[in-house]
Amino acid sequence: MWRHRLLTGSVLSLVIFASGLSLSAADEKAPAKPEPAKPAPAKPAETKPAETKPAETKPAETKPAEAKPAKTKPAEAKPVAATTPAPAKPAETKPAETKPAPAKPAETKPATPAPAKPAAPKPAAPAPVKPAPKMVKLNVYPTEIQLTTSRDRQSVIAQAVFDNGLTQDVTSQIQFKAAQPGIVRFDKNMVYPENDGETDVIASFGGADVKLHTKVVKGKVDRPISFNLDVMPTFMRAGCNTGSCHGAARGKDGFRLSLFGFDPKGDYNRLTRELSGRRINLSLPHESLLLEKATGAVPHTGGKLYEKGSEHYNATLRWLQAGAPYDAGEIPTVTKVEIYPEGGVMDGKDTTQQVSVLAHYSDGTTRDVTTLAFFSSNNDNSATITKDGLITANNRGEAFIMARFDTHTVGSHFVVLPKGLDFEWPSVPEYNYVDTLIHNKLKKLRVVPSEVCSDAEFLRRASLDICGVMPTIEEFNTFVADKDPKKRDKLVDQLLNRKEFVEMWVMKWSELLQIRTVNNRISYKSALLYYNWLQERIATNVPIDKMVQELLGATGGTFANAATNYYENERDTLKVSENVAQVFMGMRIQCAQCHNHPFDRWTMDDYYSFAAFFSQVGRKGSEDPRESIIYNRGSGEVKHAVDNRVMKPKFLGGAEPDTRGKDRRVVLSNWLASDENPYFATNLSNIVWAHFFGKGIINEVDDVRVSNPPVNPELLDELAKRFTDYNYDFKKLVRDICTSRTYQLSTQTNPSNERDLTNFSHAQPRRLRAEILLDCISQVTSAPNKFRGLPLGARAVQIADGNTSNYFLTTFGRAKRDTVCSCEVRMEPSLSQALHLLNGDTVNQKIVQGKFVESRLKAGKKPLEVIDEMYITCLSRKPTDKEYSSLVQVLDENKKDETNTLNDVFWSLLNSREFIFNH
Repeated sequence: MWRHRLLTGSVLSLVIFASGLSLSAADEKAPAKPEPAKPAPAKPAETKPAETKPAETKPAETKPAEAKPAKTKPAEAKPVAATTPAPAKPAETKPAETKPAPAKPAETKPATPAPAKPAAPKPAAPAPVKPAPKMVKLNVYPTEIQLTTSRDRQSVIAQAVFDNGLTQDVTSQIQFKAAQPGIVRFDKNMVYPENDGETDVIASFGGADVKLHTKVVKGKVDRPISFNLDVMPTFMRAGCNTGSCHGAARGKDGFRLSLFGFDPKGDYNRLTRELSGRRINLSLPHESLLLEKATGAVPHTGGKLYEKGSEHYNATLRWLQAGAPYDAGEIPTVTKVEIYPEGGVMDGKDTTQQVSVLAHYSDGTTRDVTTLAFFSSNNDNSATITKDGLITANNRGEAFIMARFDTHTVGSHFVVLPKGLDFEWPSVPEYNYVDTLIHNKLKKLRVVPSEVCSDAEFLRRASLDICGVMPTIEEFNTFVADKDPKKRDKLVDQLLNRKEFVEMWVMKWSELLQIRTVNNRISYKSALLYYNWLQERIATNVPIDKMVQELLGATGGTFANAATNYYENERDTLKVSENVAQVFMGMRIQCAQCHNHPFDRWTMDDYYSFAAFFSQVGRKGSEDPRESIIYNRGSGEVKHAVDNRVMKPKFLGGAEPDTRGKDRRVVLSNWLASDENPYFATNLSNIVWAHFFGKGIINEVDDVRVSNPPVNPELLDELAKRFTDYNYDFKKLVRDICTSRTYQLSTQTNPSNERDLTNFSHAQPRRLRAEILLDCISQVTSAPNKFRGLPLGARAVQIADGNTSNYFLTTFGRAKRDTVCSCEVRMEPSLSQALHLLNGDTVNQKIVQGKFVESRLKAGKKPLEVIDEMYITCLSRKPTDKEYSSLVQVLDENKKDETNTLNDVFWSLLNSREFIFNH
């Protein structure tokens, strides 16, 4: 029995132990390419500039006057140095030491200051080029202005776009002129109504004119005050109805409002009927506690919220002066909210940009709600925004600026660059549309993508990602030796046709569908049948939309029609609807059960209307007590939690379909898995992308919301479009991704992308998930696994039941499939993982059991040949020269114990971060 020994000396430098379990691009590349980097700096050392300088100082002693220009030469020497390496090589030969002595160079010195003077203007020549950007477009928002009643107004935002991609807020410099006078008037960038009519407002800047069609209706009529339209928005703007204030479940300081205003009627009753006479004073409206607390006239835990005489103060005062009425008749609702400008590229710290927010109502009117919206930034480090909507640039990066009004949240994307950044996009190849759209974003960010990875790296990366296997020695040798320029595309096609590809995606879908045993509900037989049903659909390449429609509309016995187990796994109607939205649309709508979603468009009405699709699912027993029968009862409703209304089925973000006499689930599934639903193809495309890059274009993949925007919306939309065009054949989508240059990028970074972690400008090392890591250890050691219900040698990815596991899989974060959340698969490294790899029985026993070293030595292979095979098997590369020399030294020191020494090397490779991570 051999025992492991910690390798000392130079071997420690070649092996990276798993105790750190984090791999940076530099860490990963260090073993592969350390030496090419070192010779480069070594060359200047060979030129020995220090030896040439003393030679120059000798003539300087005889000509002190010439020494002054010599001092100025180092500044100019930087460009000259680029041309001097060629002469520097002869300087290595000692005849060069005699060359400084002759006076010829000294005679040329008077000539050199003369060229030095013209050299000064040369760097100055580019200076005029920098301020040369020209405005190529003038954006003015909104393009149409609608003013209704005398109290209406509309702010206008102007943004100049330059040929270098930068944008500038020119709102304060814009000139306005109405084609027909007397209809509107202007005050700075604000447009007010004067008389009814229509006209074109011409906005001018920098020689460009933009026409804004303007219409005024009821320009002389005063709009009556509205509780819903005027008072309720002030609570959101001031933060009164947030969870940290009066919007908390029990309120605050004896006063409660509905969270984010989901219950206006309830808020009205609490204001006007609860503790009558305390909060409002209709006799002396300005002395109402509601106003005095908000203006800080009396002590208020929330502090001063707005000034006396401000727009928000006056709106509430008008309502009180009118007798604090509730709105009569039908109240117009907000149907859409827009934020302007639609994006921007800001030039340096402290650059500003004003934004404007426009609300559209169900009665056809619009309203400038910039002063009523609540603003926030998802990245204050790059850009902040004030409560009045003024963006200020900070550090380089990206920020998504959000505005919330009523139940709507909208956003605009801004890029912040260093001031005056000089950038030129190099010629970077594009293999397909993925690269084109990635590069379009990187150009905005002034980021250059990395070079492509080596053939060996691509072979390992693609094999692990597509099939979850390590390439064999034969595959490695064949692929590296292949000279076909299309060999990477061919490799992807070969991998897509392997059974391991099917097993990989059956495992991923099993997590989404929560295939597992459940006590007294889903037996092991049911779980296995459910798994086999899924495997058959993916193996035969059934389009995903058809598979989902079959799943959600399934009826019958859980044995006879295994897809019906979907409704046995979760029986709660509300929970089923939440799972469907999260898995197939990527949306977490859970919080809309109790209040309107704080960071998205979904309301409580949306939540309960969507849940109504699953209210008529019936369940009954069968002859076999292990089997249940799922059917459509044709009756059963969902009621709203606030007012107990019966909610009609309504698609999320869609229409209210006719479900009379129909199975509601079938109606939903036909819409859900179709191009009528804008979220289905987008969500599944994002899931596929995240598998190959470690993070989604929207991340997390099941947290799609306005306040969590895609980093590249154009790419996500194009992937979804292609996926739909491919008839939902996700194998074709995988091919598009894996044959792109973006997927093939190296982990090695450059100065422009070394801090980029979101825009896919370089590959990022990804820890192998639990099942793949265990399968790879078993594969390279030739030591098979045994799992419940599977034959000896089956892979961990083939486990059907989410409750079947072992210590290794649990430690490394295998999903239990208790929920549909993507967070169940844990990829974070931990100390227990490192300790188990180092000292646990998995690696140690498999090395002993598989006899990797012993079998090769017995076959007559030399130790270094065995090491070559170890490296290729584990890392898909051969050892570097430095690693070879270290290993030779260790083998020489342990000639009497070669087997144990080689086993120690094997153990070290299996514990290295280079093995544990895909890179």
